[in-house]
Amino acid sequence: MDTSHASERELRERIRAGDEGAFDSVFRSHYAQLVRMAESVVRERALAEEIAQEVMLELWRRRESLEVEQTFRAYLIRSTRNRALNHIRHDRIVAREAAFAAIDPPSSPSAEDEVLGVELERAVHDAIEGLPENCREVFQLSREQGLKYAEIAATLEISVKTVEKRMGQALSELRQRLAPWLPAGTGGRGRKTPV
Repeated sequence: MDTSHASERELRERIRAGDEGAFDSVFRSHYAQLVRMAESVVRERALAEEIAQEVMLELWRRRESLEVEQTFRAYLIRSTRNRALNHIRHDRIVAREAAFAAIDPPSSPSAEDEVLGVELERAVHDAIEGLPENCREVFQLSREQGLKYAEIAATLEISVKTVEKRMGQALSELRQRLAPWLPAGTGGRGRKTPV
């Protein structure tokens, strides 16, 4: 174990000094795993390869100021996961904006309906953003990306039980935060939203 720490430290120093051979060694050791990690999130091989390449390129670009507190593997996995999740979030925002731009309602909604729709959308967004980060991440991977609990567990490197616990906490908090918007009998005060 001491030799692995020493070799990690040596690799880090060699990469920091611009040693392309050391970088190539890290690239070959971790690239395939990074692609698998990214693909489990974005569900597209070519995009996963692009994300893994971006992470490795960023490692090389930032080599002189690189701070790897753990192993290269842990650092690269976390960077890949974060970059893949950011890509998903960006795509979701673009798709949502495109969908809103493409909608041509048959009749104009009333001003009250528009206000309620905006308020509801803001309430849902704020409720999700207000969740603890670990719960929000699990919720978004499940509900927005359609990942199964086992896939979420693999992506976040946690147990399925932890995924279940965090999802339960997220749903409970969302029910409380959105209570004013829920129909009577579901925990809300019976406020009706436009249909």
